[in-house]
Amino acid sequence: MPSAVHPVLEPGRVYRTKELATWGVNAPRLARRLVGEGVLIPLAHGLYACPKRGRFGVVAPSDEAIMKAFLEGSPFVFTGPDRWNALGLGSTAVFASALVYNTKRSGRFELGGRTFELRRVSFPQPPTLEWFVVDLFENAGSAGVVPAALTRALTRALKRGAFDVRRLGEMSDRFGRQSTREWIHEAIRSASA
Repeated sequence: MPSAVHPVLEPGRVYRTKELATWGVNAPRLARRLVGEGVLIPLAHGLYACPKRGRFGVVAPSDEAIMKAFLEGSPFVFTGPDRWNALGLGSTAVFASALVYNTKRSGRFELGGRTFELRRVSFPQPPTLEWFVVDLFENAGSAGVVPAALTRALTRALKRGAFDVRRLGEMSDRFGRQSTREWIHEAIRSASA
């Protein structure tokens, strides 16, 4: 009887079952065996992490590694409260799940004990700081901020040079709803007055 195949897997990387087909004809059976041996950790149906060992034990895969495997390499961007709060425009929102914009899937997914809210939304590659400002205006209700207060804060930020005015206008025209464009262009006009 031939010895069992032991594939060389990269620690910290997340694999789909079909990626394991390189090392065997029956990828699901190989995945089950590797999980049983502790080589892989199941995150969701058909999604496995090769654990990375750290000083204090096993290190969970990064959210980026999970999304890269889950979306099979499709472009995505993490957005939401972490990014919005860092803009310095008065947002202090906190979400229980990571907000991920992508071009492939929508819905709420539990992967490796973490919750991801996926939305099919267009976004620039790579996303700029100004795009995150537009995204904050688009999600003002979820972020717990009033657009009028956000506009005043944006005007102050533009006066101190925190954002590129031209790029902000372009991003709002390209990715914002009509109301978002109006709020942002009002802030731009007020800042230049």
